[in-house]
Amino acid sequence: MTTTRNPGLEDATGTLSIPRRSLGQTLLSGGTVLALIALIVFFFAMRPDVFLTFTNVRNILYQVAILAIIAGAQTIVMVVGDFDLSVAATSALAGAVAASLMLRGVPVAAAIVIALAVGLLIGLVNGALVAYLNLSAFVATLATLTSVTGLAFLVTDGTTLFNLPPEFNALGQGRFLEIPLPVFIAVALSVILWFVLRFTTLGRRWYATGGNVEVARLSGINVRRARLLAFAVAGLVAAIGGILLAARLGSASAVQGEDNLLFSVAAVFLGMTIVRSGAANLVGTMVGVAIIGVMSNGLNILGVNAYVQQVVTGLIIIAAVTLSSFKHRER
Repeated sequence: MTTTRNPGLEDATGTLSIPRRSLGQTLLSGGTVLALIALIVFFFAMRPDVFLTFTNVRNILYQVAILAIIAGAQTIVMVVGDFDLSVAATSALAGAVAASLMLRGVPVAAAIVIALAVGLLIGLVNGALVAYLNLSAFVATLATLTSVTGLAFLVTDGTTLFNLPPEFNALGQGRFLEIPLPVFIAVALSVILWFVLRFTTLGRRWYATGGNVEVARLSGINVRRARLLAFAVAGLVAAIGGILLAARLGSASAVQGEDNLLFSVAAVFLGMTIVRSGAANLVGTMVGVAIIGVMSNGLNILGVNAYVQQVVTGLIIIAAVTLSSFKHRER
């Protein structure tokens, strides 16, 4: 009788052995979470009287709520293997449209719905350009970024729109249980997006498309429709972020929240290192958002120059992309 052995799975005693990961691989997978813990410990050690107080933790959550929403939109697009440079511009235009309509007497609810429709339309345009016209996502969304920013300037007439209705501002400035409402909205949206990606057929199709377009197509997935829907959802979610940002600030402008583009990209790349596949994932993105929020808040508490913070942000983006590339090599 002949027996077949599977090298690498069986040892000399015939028992199964699980391949062990190297220390470097383990640190690579847990590096993002360890970095978040290290930042928290560092800033707490530097300012124990301020950093982990309820007020400051609430401030951190408030500061990153909008970024979490924009990063969630970016995550959806990157799951399918594409990229969206227009998410921040879309959010700014949505906030500007809502503000402009309300100042012209349109009811708050109607203005919000129209602004959401604008975000959805921009997403559909991006999706059509990428999925059906086969344009590079980078080029297509760069063109959309330019056009959408120009539209935002037209809507605002190049100024900042003030005197928005109190009931609208309450969406961004109100509190429940002493926690700002945008935090609850960001958490709810994140849970919804996580559920869609993790447990629905649409989410599995997005991941399959991002993993290998040709294999996904041969498996019967309508790849074009999947990519179109990903961009559409991203546009809608980005619009929600822009509307909340306008409500939080009580104003709207064409360049509002423009830093959220780079921060959202950094958050997604940081989150890619958490899962073994190295794919974009919502839980990882939220850890990345937390890192950015903790770092920004901590540096402000320590009185670090704003220009130095820009340098640090750039270094974080480089580190995030580098770690993500290492993760793909590991695959």
